[in-house]
Amino acid sequence: MANPEANLLPGRLDDRAKGRAFAILFAVLLSSAAGNTALQTVLPAIGRQVGIPDVLISSIFSLSALLWGVMSPVWARMSDKRGRKPMVVLGMAGFAVSMLGFGFFILMGLKGLMVPLAVFAGAALSRAIFGLVGSASNPAAQAYVADRTAPAERTNALATMASASGLGTILGPAVAPFLVFPLLTLSGPMFSFAVIAGVVLILVMRGLPETQDEIPERPDDSQTVRGGGKPRARVRWNDRRIMPFIVYGFLLASAQTVNQQTLGFMVIDKLNISPAKAAAFAGVAMMAGAVASLLAQWGLIRMLRLTPRQLLWLGAGCAALGNLAVAFSPDYHTLVVGFALCSLGYGFARPGFTAGASLSVGHEEQGAVAGAISAINGASVIIAPVLGVALYKWAHPSPYLMNVAVLAGLVAYALIDPVMRRVGDATAPREARDEAQVVDASSIDATGPH
Repeated sequence: MANPEANLLPGRLDDRAKGRAFAILFAVLLSSAAGNTALQTVLPAIGRQVGIPDVLISSIFSLSALLWGVMSPVWARMSDKRGRKPMVVLGMAGFAVSMLGFGFFILMGLKGLMVPLAVFAGAALSRAIFGLVGSASNPAAQAYVADRTAPAERTNALATMASASGLGTILGPAVAPFLVFPLLTLSGPMFSFAVIAGVVLILVMRGLPETQDEIPERPDDSQTVRGGGKPRARVRWNDRRIMPFIVYGFLLASAQTVNQQTLGFMVIDKLNISPAKAAAFAGVAMMAGAVASLLAQWGLIRMLRLTPRQLLWLGAGCAALGNLAVAFSPDYHTLVVGFALCSLGYGFARPGFTAGASLSVGHEEQGAVAGAISAINGASVIIAPVLGVALYKWAHPSPYLMNVAVLAGLVAYALIDPVMRRVGDATAPREARDEAQVVDASSIDATGPH
């Protein structure tokens, strides 16, 4: 009997193996997102209890974000050389060590065994480990999925991976209060997610399939693929094939960061209550936004069979309308609805530019594209939070009106730019089209499609 995998392209798995692999990668992204949002939930209370000024507490993520933006492309290129799995392992190990170190310094501060400035320095450096090393898993996971999906199914696959962050945004704040244990107190969530990261790390090491044959052979800088194939081109951020998606993604992610960072202040001012009481209401708004994002990524994209080019203008348009509602919201309920509409738009748009960039290059360039896209997440957190909060203090509607202008510009950009308009059509890279044709021809046997 013929081997059912004989006709699969290099790097492709059968349905069962692919489902297991993608589930493991989903757990990787989910645990990281949940751990980060759980940390954000308890961090303000930690700062007040330890005696760290609010400005310093909010800046703990800045160094990590900068390192994330710088290192993501580096780890993506390394995944081209060493394989995707080793980079996912490295990233999860970095996440675990970062959480463990962060929890240790916070615990020392809560117990009064370390002065506040030392606690801040130790926590910031521990968090920097996540940006420096933990950033390896995200681009490697995206490239792994892109390597093993045909162009026709890549948008849905990447949307599913993106939804892991949305689900983590719900689970992180939800489970954080239950992880505040008597002895560890507010440092409990950090130690708990360090353990969770360790469990997921074992799952990756034991269960994520990747053979040596799937790793491109790159013994030197000649950048040739195995067997003496055509040169492997380096993808730079200003490559015309992906630059529109990089620009679009950075501006979109920056707008989303502004929404997230100013939400708590808006809730306090709308309800005119103390920050402690407002935290629960802000959590409800965040969960509503996360559910809306999941609705887009788990349901509507598949149900409506939306293409990347449609996701680009539809997502930015929905987010623009949501920001308009938030800017002029007369009460808390309107604010929640507006924030949910924003999140629905971002849930559409993120898979749009991610899949668009992936489909615009050939198979051998997926790692580099994944690194460029992943770097956007770090770069958008460096300036946007400060700018958004500063504008909010100047005039409450101003950051959201700025977002409306930016997002409206992105709608026009997606409709006008020739690269984004033709993503996925007959002008896509020839290798990607050939790959799709091979999959279509070889993935059907007596039992149906693989």
